[in-house]
Amino acid sequence: MGSTVKNSLLWVFEPIEDDPGFMRKRLFGFEAAYVDGLLCLSVGNGEEPWNGLLVCTSRDRHADLIREFPELAPHPVLGKWLYLSQTHEEFEALAGAVVEVVGRRDSRVGVEPAARKKSAKKNRFV
Repeated sequence: MGSTVKNSLLWVFEPIEDDPGFMRKRLFGFEAAYVDGLLCLSVGNGEEPWNGLLVCTSRDRHADLIREFPELAPHPVLGKWLYLSQTHEEFEALAGAVVEVVGRRDSRVGVEPAARKKSAKKNRFV
């Protein structure tokens, strides 16, 4: 049974929703934004540290992104991604600025989604 709770942070994606490369999908209880097939952002409104914006990137791009957005920090569980808590007093403005970066196709944001594992097919011999 799926969750009936609507994610209150979906507004974060609005500036890029009309982009032809945009796609939104559920991802582990979050809503994720893909642009041109790359996983770029994810939003969730759960308990900390799952209450805000996740910027999907790689560790080698952290320093550059943090220079531009010092409020971002490595996520305490998913350390390869950067995080901005919804409780930050400037969350709306900062989230909007990060989404603008994604809309410009900034190479510092976006990761190839993990390939789905194929389920093992049972051999059925009669």
